[in-house]
Amino acid sequence: MTRTFETAPTQIIAVGAIKFAYRALGRSKGRPLVLLQHFTGTMDAWDPGLVNALADSRPVIVFDNAGIGTSTGTVPDTIDQMSTDAEDFIIALGFGEVDLLGFSLGGFIAQVIAARDRVAVRKLIIVGSAPKGGVQHLLKVVEEALALGARDVRLPLFFTPNTASQRAGIAFIERTEARKDSRDPDSGENVSNPQASAIIGWCAEQDDDALLKTITQPALIVHGSCDTMFPVINAYQMSSRMTDATLVIYPDSGHGALFQYPDTFAAHVQIFLGA
Repeated sequence: MTRTFETAPTQIIAVGAIKFAYRALGRSKGRPLVLLQHFTGTMDAWDPGLVNALADSRPVIVFDNAGIGTSTGTVPDTIDQMSTDAEDFIIALGFGEVDLLGFSLGGFIAQVIAARDRVAVRKLIIVGSAPKGGVQHLLKVVEEALALGARDVRLPLFFTPNTASQRAGIAFIERTEARKDSRDPDSGENVSNPQASAIIGWCAEQDDDALLKTITQPALIVHGSCDTMFPVINAYQMSSRMTDATLVIYPDSGHGALFQYPDTFAAHVQIFLGA
């Protein structure tokens, strides 16, 4: 039976001292798509409608990296260690080859994993992210969003102020509440502080595109036209400096462009992975 985001049970796999929480949904056979989450995000911060659409033709794995949500361990303050933890988790599941989808912070991790050889990565999708040494306004944008006092901070963080974008944002928030049982706990400062340090450190480190040039797998780079957290220039830089990258920019969209256009994004991913 095919499991959906709303019904997939939370499973645990131990890797050394860390117990990783994850959910497997979609088809039971095939090359899995592993999802790598954003700043402070848990498994339940994903859009169920989007994840279900991605799982229509393949296995999809969502998980909490070390120290996040239901997983044990400590949240690292470097992207390198976060990537190592994610690699450990993927290897422990025994997949021979995977596709990766990294959103925001998860896009940093996807770049590192694809550039290394511990995990066999066939293709990767990077959404709302930045290259090493890229442009970020994380703390400023989060502070401004919190000051607005919105019903959910993701509305000003992920979506533009325009009516259509905010309407899509409200629909997204409602979809994230669809799962009722076995939900992850919300993230606190034990997650946000080290993750913020890791993001700031990643964007402060210049490496002359060495990492991007190491990534030879086909990549789909998706970005919102009005992303204030990681401006769209980051997407252009990544697409122009990777060996084989396709760039898609969604109109009137912010950091959460994939959640504003879930059907369009899912279709783009299906075409990209199926080509």
